[in-house]
Amino acid sequence: MKIIDLRSDTVTRPTPAMQAAMAAAEVGDDVWGDDPTVNRFQAIAAERTGKEAALFFPSGTQSNLAALMAHCDRGDEYIVGQMAHTYRWEGGGAAVLGSIQPQPIDNESDGTIPVAKIAAAIKPHGPGLGAHFARTRLLALENTWSGRALPMAYVNEATALAREKGLGVHLDGARAFNAAVASNVSIAEICKPFDTVSICTSKGLGAPIGAVLVGHRALIDKAYRWRKMLGGGMRQSGYVAAASIYALDHHVARLAEDHANAEALAAGLTKIEQVKVLSQATNMVFLQLPEAHAKPLETFMASKGMLMQGAYSARLVTHLDVNRDDVNRFVAAVSEYFAGVNA
Repeated sequence: MKIIDLRSDTVTRPTPAMQAAMAAAEVGDDVWGDDPTVNRFQAIAAERTGKEAALFFPSGTQSNLAALMAHCDRGDEYIVGQMAHTYRWEGGGAAVLGSIQPQPIDNESDGTIPVAKIAAAIKPHGPGLGAHFARTRLLALENTWSGRALPMAYVNEATALAREKGLGVHLDGARAFNAAVASNVSIAEICKPFDTVSICTSKGLGAPIGAVLVGHRALIDKAYRWRKMLGGGMRQSGYVAAASIYALDHHVARLAEDHANAEALAAGLTKIEQVKVLSQATNMVFLQLPEAHAKPLETFMASKGMLMQGAYSARLVTHLDVNRDDVNRFVAAVSEYFAGVNA
């Protein structure tokens, strides 16, 4: 029986065509800068995002961290959302490895950070009072946020304020292509307001590993050194870069299928009385389950070959390994579980 895994879009496996592209890749030693497939991927990524340069990373976590370290010196500060991945879910790397102080601000439900609160959080610097504070150097945003694409009007306003105040701007764009497809704009339009953008190819785009940092060449050059120091200098990495090239060429437009499947998933689950659908956007569905049934439901679904996070507030994520029939099977299994406990 096919396993239906809705825990995350990180669980995707390379398609046969992607595997063929990987097997056929021409490789070199990327630490020496002579892996032709890595170089081609970086050139493609820079061109499609409208940026000067790009750098291939093993993971989005490392890509984000290298970007923060390229923007900020030791003792500097970056403004970030309270629930943002770079602050909350990446092991505190900016503080531990970069000696960068985070200034978290509560996000609104749509992922935005109120512009007035950003302005209020920027510290004075220079002689006198400024000596008391870490220097505010960077604003970091995230797109998508719980599946939601950040409103472009907000992005433009927030980044304009940051630049007016002399700050750099970074985007954790792990799912930036989902945002582009959902917003019906190009990936270059999503990336345009930012100095650096980190994009994962190992989530909805389906590559087995990899992320790319795009941005101004001077910042990418600094990130290159930090990548080496952080252990991200790989050798014949063209084999995995080939997967990312294939993903950019073949798996971007099809993200709309994931979004449609998530919408169908939410619609089906809404019909089950015990399940409360909190939100659905792009390829994510957030649920509230009866607390007493959260773990039993997870166990029941696993017995049916269906994987989910069974927390009280659950997140389900569609991706290229999940089709509409799988969605229908999943909804039917949830319905079966609750019919059984109420029998």
